[in-house]
Amino acid sequence: MPPASAAENHAATTAPTNPVGAVVDHALELAPLVDGHNDWAWECRENRAYSVEGLERGLTTDTDIERLRAGRVGAQFWSVYVSDESLGADAVQGTLEQIDWVYRLAARYPDDFQIARSAADVESARSHGRIASLLGAEGAHSLNDSPAVLRMFARLGVRYLTLTHVHNTTWADSGTDEPVHGGLSARGVEYVREMNRLGMLVDLSHVSPATAHAALTVTTAPVIFSHSSCAAVTDHPRNVPDDVLERLRDNDGVLMLTFVPQFLSPDFAAWFDGPRDGAAPTVTLDEVIAHIEHARRVAGIRHIGLGGDFDGTDEFPVGLEGVDGYPALLSELAARGWTAVELAALAGANVLRVLRVTDVAFEAAGNGTPLLVR
Repeated sequence: MPPASAAENHAATTAPTNPVGAVVDHALELAPLVDGHNDWAWECRENRAYSVEGLERGLTTDTDIERLRAGRVGAQFWSVYVSDESLGADAVQGTLEQIDWVYRLAARYPDDFQIARSAADVESARSHGRIASLLGAEGAHSLNDSPAVLRMFARLGVRYLTLTHVHNTTWADSGTDEPVHGGLSARGVEYVREMNRLGMLVDLSHVSPATAHAALTVTTAPVIFSHSSCAAVTDHPRNVPDDVLERLRDNDGVLMLTFVPQFLSPDFAAWFDGPRDGAAPTVTLDEVIAHIEHARRVAGIRHIGLGGDFDGTDEFPVGLEGVDGYPALLSELAARGWTAVELAALAGANVLRVLRVTDVAFEAAGNGTPLLVR
């Protein structure tokens, strides 16, 4: 065999050894991975008395610092959540405690986390090698029906409010409760308008389809679904029907697809809702990707993102058991032909676009005349 030419030697040394890995690397250079929903704060409330000590590695939770780094998470919306069994002042206090936990997390690990209120803050954290820490309040019960509490949450940096949780609020219907408002009440419409004024994102995860349609009709800003999947793939009340997905195009919003098994798999949902005899059905990356690709077909590549709901449920798909699973998902999509630009859109570019659109209003959240006072 003749000796290799100089051109052949150059090609051998410059060709990527892992083309799929190179696509993922390029994607995460184009945009950070932004997760729309993680319940680590609630997990630490329930099982660690809100301690921020010892969170580096080796935890039994879905999240720790080492796994966030392995998962290449660049920005995280931390859910500041309390159960909607808590009402009134208790719900407000619990949410404030959750906000405080995120601020203490960032203070305890300043090399790893940076509080973020805007897309520019996300990029700043990324440039310093830190995980941008954004806040999202899960369920309007946390307001105690007080617009003043909404405004104070905005001043503390809460970037989205999920309009409901498991149960209806006094002005919006949940997807998992009996409807009483026909979507949004007149007061609910005013809350959406006040959120638009504040630059706080309207999060439509958990709401009924009627509520989603009503909010999309009223809002003047893009909305998000921080952690939902597709009803056409798995008919579950927490998933988003196609007629709502289609409206995201005109709204320029984003569905952040989640990894909760009962939202992904009809077999798992049947097991979960039944007596749970025997082992849970296995849920795989294929089922996650079926939802991602359906949302892409219906809403478009510009309107999808990721919202794992880690530490918000007990089971996850194989390969996505924790926050360190993101590279496996992105690699599988790349192996199926997704380009770096497409992966970047899914990973974080789309939701960062939505943040940028609302950043100016959010920066001025403490100014201006409220639309809703009492």
